[in-house]
Amino acid sequence: MLARRPFVASSRFPLGSFLLLLAAQGACAQDNSLAPGPRPADVSAEQKQWIADYGPDGPMLSSLAEKEGKLILIGERLGECSVTQKSSTELTAVCPTRQNVRLVKDASGTFVLRAGEESLKRRDFGVDANQVARIQPVRPVDELRREALEASPPQEKGEFRKPDLVELAPLDGAIHLDIRYATNNDFLGTAVYTQARAFLQRPAAEALLRAHQKLRKLGYGLLIHDAYRPWYVTKIFWDATPAEGKIFVADPSQGSRHNRGCAVDLTIYDLRSGKPIEMPGTYDEMSPRSFPKYAGGTSLQRWHRELLRRAMESEGFAVYEFEWWHFDYKDWREYPIQNIPFEKISPASAAN
Repeated sequence: MLARRPFVASSRFPLGSFLLLLAAQGACAQDNSLAPGPRPADVSAEQKQWIADYGPDGPMLSSLAEKEGKLILIGERLGECSVTQKSSTELTAVCPTRQNVRLVKDASGTFVLRAGEESLKRRDFGVDANQVARIQPVRPVDELRREALEASPPQEKGEFRKPDLVELAPLDGAIHLDIRYATNNDFLGTAVYTQARAFLQRPAAEALLRAHQKLRKLGYGLLIHDAYRPWYVTKIFWDATPAEGKIFVADPSQGSRHNRGCAVDLTIYDLRSGKPIEMPGTYDEMSPRSFPKYAGGTSLQRWHRELLRRAMESEGFAVYEFEWWHFDYKDWREYPIQNIPFEKISPASAAN
């Protein structure tokens, strides 16, 4: 994934006494157990080219992964198989339930898993060469946008906290933004936001800052993809997504935790290079690789995914069961659904 130019705020978050205290607490709160064990080495580029999922969804889907420096093939029908590289274009696998299992790379560069008479191609799950996940919207997005803007959020009963949205980029210059939904470089192929900004309710924003400060001590920074989301955008996403992808988008009739300003989509980047860290799957990808417990990929990718989760959970966030990048703040139920577009949230009201 290519890093986008971070949002540069024109002013800093006010350095009130509470923020100075917050920074001091973050500096003292370093948890030596934050890292999920020793950082594993990365695999070679030659090995990594094979690491992927093969076959259709369901029992036939298998993953070639790396574990403790060795390639393994795992799947419901194959079990866990040890893998040996026979040549630059062929791997062989010894599986508990099947014989004659191998992976081959043909002259066109296509990777195929062959198990007996079956031939299963490597899956990309709609991810393009720039590591952006794409879907084909069910209906034209412009049409869905018009309908969503004319619709109203669900009516809620009960008492809620008064919303207090804080803009995230000014909190710390090392918090970077890659707001895909403000560009054509998102899963719908067209922008749905009018501005590349990110907000959270104040307690969630303060918790995010603390998690970021912990990660900085380990050489990483937070890269924000999305946070508060107006309700009408949730409706666009739901109406645009095919039935098989609905588990990855929120039902507008219930509202989203993003609509309440208490959910954030994010990853980590390397502070020295500024490059996003490679994870087992791509942001907004509608596939098993998005699951926080997906066992494929490399040890280093899974280590970084767990590091992000530990940092966020240490400050009151919980990962969403279908998306490694999505975290909900603990108090999300206490805030109402909002439908305020970004352009109506001024920097002054967001920061004070």
